[in-house]
Amino acid sequence: MNVLLAQASAPKGPPINWEALSPFIALVAGACVVLLVGLARGAFIRRQVVPVLTIVTLAVTAGLGIWQWDVNEAILADALKVDNLTLALLMIFVAGGIAATFLSWRSVATAEAGEGEYYALMLTSILGMLVLVAANDIVVLFIGFELLSIPLYVLCATHMRREQSLESGLKYLIIGSVGSATLLYGLALLYGAAGGTNYGDIAAAGAEMADDVLFLTGIALVLAGLAFKASVAPFHQWTPDVYEGAPTPVTGFMAVATKAAAFGVILRLFNDALIDATVTWAPAFATLAVVTIIVGNVGAIGQSSLKRMLAYSSVAQAGYMIAGVVVTTQLGVAATVFYLATYVVMNLGAFAVITARERETGLGDDISSLYGLGRERPLLAWPMTIAMLALAGFPVTAGFFGKIYLINAAVDNGYGWLAVVIVLGSAVSLAYYLRVVAAVWMREAPATSLSLSARPIIAGGSQEADDEDRAAGIEPGADTGRVVSDDFSGEPSVVVSGPRLSQPEVVFVAVVCSIVTVAFGIYPEPLFDVARDAGAAFTSLL
Repeated sequence: MNVLLAQASAPKGPPINWEALSPFIALVAGACVVLLVGLARGAFIRRQVVPVLTIVTLAVTAGLGIWQWDVNEAILADALKVDNLTLALLMIFVAGGIAATFLSWRSVATAEAGEGEYYALMLTSILGMLVLVAANDIVVLFIGFELLSIPLYVLCATHMRREQSLESGLKYLIIGSVGSATLLYGLALLYGAAGGTNYGDIAAAGAEMADDVLFLTGIALVLAGLAFKASVAPFHQWTPDVYEGAPTPVTGFMAVATKAAAFGVILRLFNDALIDATVTWAPAFATLAVVTIIVGNVGAIGQSSLKRMLAYSSVAQAGYMIAGVVVTTQLGVAATVFYLATYVVMNLGAFAVITARERETGLGDDISSLYGLGRERPLLAWPMTIAMLALAGFPVTAGFFGKIYLINAAVDNGYGWLAVVIVLGSAVSLAYYLRVVAAVWMREAPATSLSLSARPIIAGGSQEADDEDRAAGIEPGADTGRVVSDDFSGEPSVVVSGPRLSQPEVVFVAVVCSIVTVAFGIYPEPLFDVARDAGAAFTSLL
């Protein structure tokens, strides 16, 4: 009898919808399996099986997300919302993760960090992104924010033999910690003002506390903390340095997935919990949008590093996407989701080409690495061209419809002046996007540039070359297709084509991204439908 009474009086946990929670479980299980398999001694298992398991994990996660489409349910005592917005952003994270896995397949950073650890960190970061955009409670929001950020701090520094990579990880850690502290302080003030941590509690108190200093200070600090993660000016200073120093596959992953996660939580928090304070934060966001567009586009013009140029470009793109947030309508949410989806394929195509040229030339990510690309490697030249034109918003590309969608949302809600700024910013961006296109098609490759697949080997080669061979599964000293030189002049005497010229997985990512960019530029309706479903998750918005 006492046992029955104890069981009856024992506290019960919230009911768990395991089906809605299944994408989260798949990522956790996949990260654990990848980490354990990565401990195997066999080189084939580490270099081939682990990336395949990573892709399988992401594919299963995407399948579970599609299975839960249109469920639109709050789970775990309203701590998480698994709705169409969450699932649409999940597909963006998965696409970025799969592309980053392909780009990392032969990366030196992957071998140096350990394949299991590298891919497990990537999956854990994606889990953090999913938790962040699904959060319906500020405590869960901060957990997701840190779960997203901490693995990225490590991934940025995984190329441990490069000073720039270690510097990138350290800078991201320091500045990211400042952003996290700012966000946490703002969330604490929101809790103090509203008396609850759930978004519903904050929304209920928002109407009565629209002029409360504590509440408004909390909003300002939260906005600043999330602006760090979204690379919104003037909180963007870390972006060019971190993008340039991090391994290129990690940079590509951060550029697309992290930005999607940042804007996902901004949409959820400001269009749900803080919707009654719109008259306060919307003008501030609109001002940040203008500053961000100007800073991003002007900063990109003088860059010779492609990764730094794309970093400033991502700042400008963030300014465009803010327009979808400030209008506080379902159309604005849909426009932002649509632009995030197109931004993923546009950017990943460009980073795939940069990854390939870094491995093929001795010029790193300098724009001169693209000289002569149109003649030498058309399968890389066209994806880079399409990516640049799409980012600029040319017709017959997905970027064109993305910007039209954002402009339409801004004009419909009285922000016509912001739409004009978007148009002017896009016009300025032609100065650096078309410069890249000109480098691809109108410049001849330098006669003295040697590809990494044809790099001089002097006195048995270098440690860096041996490291790259091992990462690619090639024994050091084997015939890798590099140029053999018998002196220190750098002039090749024998050129042998070999396996180091083969990067099918990188070319595959570049080609697929360019095809998708053009396909959605010609027939965007399926993506429009997905974006509209995501916008409809906010039933309180018009």
